Amino acid sequence: MVGTAEGMSNNGYLNGATNGTTEEKVDELRRLFGKADGDPLRIVGVGAGAWGSVFAAMLQDAYGNLREKVHIRIWRRAGKAVDRATAEHLFEVINSREDILRRLIRRCAYLKYVEGRLGDRTLYADEILKDGFCLNMIDTPLCPMKVVTNLQEAVWDADIVINGLPSTETHVVFEEIRRYWKERLTVPVIISLAKGIEAELEPEPRIITPTQMINRATGVPTENILYLGGPNIASEIYNKEYANARICGAEKWRKPLARFLRQPHFIVWDNGDLVTHEVMGGLKNVYAIGAGMVAALTNESATSKSVYFAHCTSEMIFITHLLAEEPEKLAGPLLADTYVTLLKGRNAWYGQKLAKGDLSLDMGDSIKGKGMIQGVSAVKAFYELLSQSRLNLLNPNENKHVAPVELCPILKTLHKILILRELSCEAILQALRDETMNDPRERIEMAQSHAFYRPTLLGQ
Repeated sequence: MVGTAEGMSNNGYLNGATNGTTEEKVDELRRLFGKADGDPLRIVGVGAGAWGSVFAAMLQDAYGNLREKVHIRIWRRAGKAVDRATAEHLFEVINSREDILRRLIRRCAYLKYVEGRLGDRTLYADEILKDGFCLNMIDTPLCPMKVVTNLQEAVWDADIVINGLPSTETHVVFEEIRRYWKERLTVPVIISLAKGIEAELEPEPRIITPTQMINRATGVPTENILYLGGPNIASEIYNKEYANARICGAEKWRKPLARFLRQPHFIVWDNGDLVTHEVMGGLKNVYAIGAGMVAALTNESATSKSVYFAHCTSEMIFITHLLAEEPEKLAGPLLADTYVTLLKGRNAWYGQKLAKGDLSLDMGDSIKGKGMIQGVSAVKAFYELLSQSRLNLLNPNENKHVAPVELCPILKTLHKILILRELSCEAILQALRDETMNDPRERIEMAQSHAFYRPTLLGQ
């Protein structure tokens, strides 16, 4: 697996591992930031979707008792009202958990949830987050958190910023953050959790990732911006299901941060290949939507899903050969992330709901109770990028040059369904059953036997 080959770090720990205590891990980071006694390490989560909220809550659970050494808070926008149905469901969740009920009573916070259920009071997302309830993940109560709704107050003195925003919001929010950092004397470290991409077509076709958006928006150097991702479902991680992830970026920060973030149930490895891992996190979301459609349209047929999986993985392998010089190193992480997303991710769920008619494209890609469905914008970005004639390559089967997207029929079909809205969800099955579609093995062999690598796609 990528990330384990780097072996021992300079201080003798295995990749991402530590034998240190909680306080020792905090002290290590404090030394790196040059913190004096009495000056706490300030960690701020920006964005309070499911993963961003869970990530901040995990840090609060692990380090919140060390108040003199570390402060943890999370920013989310104010004013998001909780609808009546969600308030009623939240009340049921509270009363089903004695520990949560007692905690709210002890904090004199229970009455507002009674009033919210009865419709006598409007609850707000930032208000309930303080009590440990993420609007996108009501069924999984978190620990109470320090919530800030003023972005300037949240980030102006932050040492570590956790980007929990969707990729579609990252650039705008961090452009605003830049204004609050103009007078800073120190450079913060930013860890991005976002899995999504955008396409930039001029002057050369290339992918723009959230870490690159942050670099452009803030001017923070790339060595201080990292990406953390892996095959993770937020609610399961908070419930301490065993999981792993990789933190990717410059060695100065990724190794101590891997140790800092690692917990007994959450193993964090480190790797130097930042952008490629980040792009792979966005790529699997594309095909997860199609997997959800196939599952719904075939009544969860294992055979149909396996046919789809064969075709979508062959397309992903083909795309990785365009993006990476050594794509074989990405196979394990990409397939693991794809697998968990197909099983339980929000993008697969979205595809299922579309195919069943429970959701429509007119409802947009920000869905109540789930948050942003990042696979939709990723479909658009990958299609636009791979349809550029400047990237034409030889199709050996037809002995002619074609745009890369012409070798990705699943991606083309998803684009027609989700972006152009020319086809219904049933078109994904028609694409699988097309008698002219090549054996997916041929696409993999083509990618492996031809020099398709395009370093400019990642700006390299």
